[in-house]
Amino acid sequence: MKEASFMSDKRKLVLICLLLIGSFSLFILYVFFERDRVSSRLNFGGIVGKEAPDFTLPTLKGDSVRFSDYRGKVVFLNFWATWCPPCREEMPSMESLYQRLKGREFEMLAISLDQEGEKVVGPFVAKYGLSFPVLLDTDKKVSQLYRLSGIPETFIIDKNGFIALKIIGGQDWIKKEWLDYFDQMIGKS
Repeated sequence: MKEASFMSDKRKLVLICLLLIGSFSLFILYVFFERDRVSSRLNFGGIVGKEAPDFTLPTLKGDSVRFSDYRGKVVFLNFWATWCPPCREEMPSMESLYQRLKGREFEMLAISLDQEGEKVVGPFVAKYGLSFPVLLDTDKKVSQLYRLSGIPETFIIDKNGFIALKIIGGQDWIKKEWLDYFDQMIGKS
C-alpha cells in the first residue's frame, strides 16, 4: 500500500516537473517572440539610422515642399489623417511643440494621408488652429517610402538628414521628456 502511494507521489512529482518545464518553455518562447516584435518596432525594417528619403509634396496653399530643403534642421515628420482619433488627439500638443521650437533649427511637417486632400484637410487645419506646414500625400507614395505600419507615425530626422527615431502612435509632444529630447537634438541656438 505504501508503495502505491509512493508511485502516486512520484507521478505527481513528474507531472509537476513536466508542467514547470512546459510553462518555462512557453515563457522562453514568449520572451523570444516578444523581444523580436519589440526590436522590430524599434528597428522598423532598418529605416532608423538611414538617410531619410527625399520627396516633394504640395501644401494646402498649393506650393510645393521639398524635404531635402530642410537639411541642417531637426525635422519632425508626422504622418496622419483627419479620420484618425489618435492623430486628432496629438495635434494640439504638436502645435504647442511647434510654437515652442519654431525659430530654432527645427521644422515640423505634417503629412496628411487623406485621399480627399485639401477638401477635408483644410477645414481640419482651421478647426485645430494649426500653423505648421501641412502637406498632402493623397496617393500615399511618400508614406510607402517611409514604410508606415499605421498612423499616426512620426519620424525625427537629425540635422544631417538621418532618421533618428520612428514613433508609432499618438504622443503628448509637450511632455518634459520630449522637450528635453528636442532641446538636445537641436542644440543651443
